[in-house]
Amino acid sequence: MDAIKKYWHDIVNGRQRQVKWLDKKFLLAEKRKIKIVQTKVNGITHQRLRYDEREEIRYLLHCKFLMKQKHKFYIEECILPYVFIRDGKSTVHRPLQKFNDYYKGDQLYLQQRKDHSHRDSKYNRREAVLYAERWWNDYNPDYKIFRNDCTNYISQCLHAGGAPMWGAPKRDAGWWYNNKDWSYSWSLSHSLRWYLSGSSMGLIGVEVESPEKLLPGDVICYDFEGDNRWDHTTIVVAKDERDMPLVNAHTNSSRHRYWSYEDSLAWTPKIKYKFFKIIVK
Repeated sequence: MDAIKKYWHDIVNGRQRQVKWLDKKFLLAEKRKIKIVQTKVNGITHQRLRYDEREEIRYLLHCKFLMKQKHKFYIEECILPYVFIRDGKSTVHRPLQKFNDYYKGDQLYLQQRKDHSHRDSKYNRREAVLYAERWWNDYNPDYKIFRNDCTNYISQCLHAGGAPMWGAPKRDAGWWYNNKDWSYSWSLSHSLRWYLSGSSMGLIGVEVESPEKLLPGDVICYDFEGDNRWDHTTIVVAKDERDMPLVNAHTNSSRHRYWSYEDSLAWTPKIKYKFFKIIVK
């Protein structure tokens, strides 16, 4: 782990070439007028492979950024899967997978859950945000874990806020989850985006034209390639000094991340966003 620690220590101290998600200078300093006061990077090893002269260490990279914007301080966090490969004298660090692959497909479950029902017909933003903060870097054992978990996590947050389920057992109808099955809109970013646009009962999304109009508990959908295939979903948990959303997300676990995702390897210049205010009927 010494080589891994030295590599990331050199990056955050400017002695190594930057990687895109860590190169926040333009996004923070020029666009948001934010200063990074302190950066903390820690690697958590979960697999080590060794054969002949080749060694692979797979680890989760946990990054914390202490930010200052005018008179306000806050912490942004993210957890990313990386692999360190040493083959003789050469070494390389790279993401464990192509980042766009995390947002594609319907990879299914590892764990099961108990059903939770809410009698409250109104959306409780505070409860949705509390849930998002509690589980941003962990998995509620009452739910199945998806390989691409971003929308499953957002659906759990919305349900914790009181959004009622409906439509079962039809997977292409409504928004719902039970012990053995779920709607497409519960687990797929593309399906949730279109559900929010079209729903007229239960969980409803009212589209607004700009992120400033969102409140904690609202949702942002992302089409990274601009191909009308919606890839990712986040939940707003706070606002910065400029009234811009800070979001939590799963798959690559993130907390208080700036809404635009310009520091993500998944980001492209073709990106499209949808901003949804959440209401419950």
